Amino acid sequence: MNSKTSLLQRLRDAAPALPRAQQQVIAVLLSDPQRALSLSVNALAAQAEVSMPTIMRTARQFGFEGVRQFKLALAQDLARATPVHRSVNMEDSTTDIVQKILGGAAASITGLQEQLQAPILQRAAQLLASAQRIDCYSVGATSAFMASDLQGRLFRLGRNAHAFHDAHLQLISAATLGPGNVAVAISHVGRMPFMLEAVRFAQSQGATVIGITQPGTALADLADVTIEVSVPPDAVMRVGIEAYIAHLLVIELLMVLVLKALGPQAAQRLSQFRSVLQAHGQDSEQHPAVEWAWSSVERHSQS
Repeated sequence: MNSKTSLLQRLRDAAPALPRAQQQVIAVLLSDPQRALSLSVNALAAQAEVSMPTIMRTARQFGFEGVRQFKLALAQDLARATPVHRSVNMEDSTTDIVQKILGGAAASITGLQEQLQAPILQRAAQLLASAQRIDCYSVGATSAFMASDLQGRLFRLGRNAHAFHDAHLQLISAATLGPGNVAVAISHVGRMPFMLEAVRFAQSQGATVIGITQPGTALADLADVTIEVSVPPDAVMRVGIEAYIAHLLVIELLMVLVLKALGPQAAQRLSQFRSVLQAHGQDSEQHPAVEWAWSSVERHSQS
């Protein structure tokens, strides 16, 4: 069978020759693939009126080691089948455009849920929570935003964190890291030579490296802890909207886990920041600074 044939098409083609129980599983998958992805193995089995081992046998029937790998492939298949916004035609209606953009993103997010491994996320969060210093490395506009966002959020949690986008500064950073320090390298492409050089240097100094990248990249192989983010390739951009959203969600997950690891004191710190910002006219509906800048005559004239 052609390896490029979509998984959905393979399911349709193979179903008639399979046992009845597996046909029932495939019927549920084909009737609403997006909803089927959100179901647990137990729920999927109940929906198809089969046993849970039948779900496993169906996944293996199509060459997958388990249900998790099967659902990830299905999610990626759906994402590839949904045109990204750069494939929108001039004749498409607003409704069509919304469906194409959000449909592709939703399928990628579902795929991300299937591929992320809780123990790896937990390990990364523990490292970030206990590190004496955290330096975030990135290359390119998208990764630079991610590194800055990660640094800012770690800083609010009381972590000693910095973000470096310049190759020279990354090497200087790596030279000053050591045991107890963490370097977080963010690169969806995962093979930028200057970043890889900084990562190797940081490791040689005794620092631990967390990589956020695609599976199978040089960065994924090099990092001590790798959080793999796999999304369908963008039609035009090297790093498309699905990768952008997926990385943001990984950072969100990490920050919640770091907050949990740090305990109530970190949560109180965030609450304190919010109060301070509101009191000084930031992140609030009203801006006291405007009133503070008025003279007493001006204030009375406004009352």
